Amino acid sequence: MSNKQIKALIRIIITAMLMITAFLCRIFIVKYLLFIIAFIIIGYDVIISAFRNLFRGHVLDENFLMSIATIGAFAIDEYTEAVFVMLFFKIGELFEGYAVGKSRKSISQLMEIRPDIANIEKDGKIIEVDPQDVKKGDIIIVKPGEKIPLDGTVIEGTSSVNTTALTGEALPQDVQIGDDVISGCININGVLKIKVSCEFEESTVAKILELVENSVDNKSQSEKFITRFSKYYTPIVVVLAILLTAIPTVFHPESFSENLRRSLMFLVVSCPCALVISVPLAFFGGIGFASKQGILIKGSNYLETLAKCKTFVFDKTGTLTKGNFTVQKIVTFSADENELLENACAAEYFSEHPIALSIKEKCKKQIDEREIKNAEEIPGKGVSAIIKGKKVFVGNDKLLKTLGINTPEIHEIGTVLFVSDEKELLGYIVISDTIKDDAKDTVAKLKSLGIKDIKMLTGDKKSTAEYFSKETGITSYEAQLLPQEKVKALDRIDDCFCFVGDGINDAPSLKKADIGIAMGALGSDAAIEAADVVIMDDKLSKIPEAITISQKTLKIAKQNIIFALAIKFIVLVLSASGLGTMFLAVFADVGVSVIAILNAMRMLKK
Repeated sequence: MSNKQIKALIRIIITAMLMITAFLCRIFIVKYLLFIIAFIIIGYDVIISAFRNLFRGHVLDENFLMSIATIGAFAIDEYTEAVFVMLFFKIGELFEGYAVGKSRKSISQLMEIRPDIANIEKDGKIIEVDPQDVKKGDIIIVKPGEKIPLDGTVIEGTSSVNTTALTGEALPQDVQIGDDVISGCININGVLKIKVSCEFEESTVAKILELVENSVDNKSQSEKFITRFSKYYTPIVVVLAILLTAIPTVFHPESFSENLRRSLMFLVVSCPCALVISVPLAFFGGIGFASKQGILIKGSNYLETLAKCKTFVFDKTGTLTKGNFTVQKIVTFSADENELLENACAAEYFSEHPIALSIKEKCKKQIDEREIKNAEEIPGKGVSAIIKGKKVFVGNDKLLKTLGINTPEIHEIGTVLFVSDEKELLGYIVISDTIKDDAKDTVAKLKSLGIKDIKMLTGDKKSTAEYFSKETGITSYEAQLLPQEKVKALDRIDDCFCFVGDGINDAPSLKKADIGIAMGALGSDAAIEAADVVIMDDKLSKIPEAITISQKTLKIAKQNIIFALAIKFIVLVLSASGLGTMFLAVFADVGVSVIAILNAMRMLKK
């Protein structure tokens, strides 16, 4: 508990002891004074806040309602009820603060990834500096047990790193010279020298912290409803409370005391605390729990929309597949195998695309960068370059068509890269990817969660798309699509839909979807900026988990709305008709709030 909560608990205990003493006391004036003292101790801050808010324009809040109701109760000698109402109100506040604190803790644990220091190597000495003062290209030293403060590449040492705070994955990852590492992870056992690849503002940890800090700003429709509801609801019940006293008193002046008592109960019941706190708490808890599982959701509005999506669209490469392409076959027409591979490697020399990397890995010959001229990427088709004075093209069948070269009919499972000069086809290279281990199980789980349509969009050829579609159990697919054609395909979907991509070349589709989910996107600018949900590791199985969290959150929020409104309506009617009691009114306010908060706290447990 925080110091503030401990002080509140002490006030509650003192008030309870004073009330017990007052009940046992038989001297009226002493009893009355004890109740006044107890009331001041437990409610002074509520009354001060109510009067302070009068000058700030926030008149009809819960502090105002509680102050008027309890002071009015004292005025009609219902001092026991007055202290009880304020006491239970403060107990409810204490419980609410504990619940919100517990919910915030689930997100604040993620905030612990923020590094405090960076050990920078200068002139052979290790100096502790602020991570924000480290520049790109600097060398940092990360000792065992320390957080990796900035993204970079290991240039010396081997170790294991704990990525739990980022991915929710408990299994450490081994790193060695040449491996990229990301900020926010914890170095476990070895000393690492890391060459920094970007400044702190552009690092993974900075982007994630910004995402989490801003997540509460995007409110769900349910939360917006509660805000609008409270804005009109509270003034209406205050007017009704006034009328409840005024109208009967006009006809029966002697009933003023009873009418005022009814109005005061009416005010106590009308406090919308249960709704104002428990509904946002449910969404906050959902976002916090998801973050602990390595699922970052940018706001409760996205959490709510995710629960409503009935169509899921997947990119193939790097999303449904591992993205670890390997060269499976080399077929030549007018060049030998080594020459074909070397030409393709040279043309792809400056590309970091997974397919290009697989070709460069297969080619054993050292490429002389000076022999490569005018290297150019042709979007959606391939690349071209002048190699030793000869123009070489490497790409798909669309590239061949632009060159006026006939495409042979090829039946290969995998990606076919054609290699040609300006006049003829030299041959082709078959590169294949592998399906992720959890892809098939993820698709099955999505169907069990009520997702009625699961599609795949890919730039790969039809035969490959058909193969992957059958292997994963996906409902339908569209193949040979350029990035802009994927967006057009999404335009044809009428339902609320979710697009799942790798977050790099799928940014337009991620933006277009009702919900964009970026897979395995640590450190990707496109993912964090374009996606609404970021899966911190590469596991497709986190998607059904995110849907389950969103559906449960929405269910709890709706339960709280229905429960709170139903109880309040019943007790308001009883209070207005004279059948209610002040204790029943307290239950309708504080009791309902506590029950709703307990219900919302279920989001903090798996």
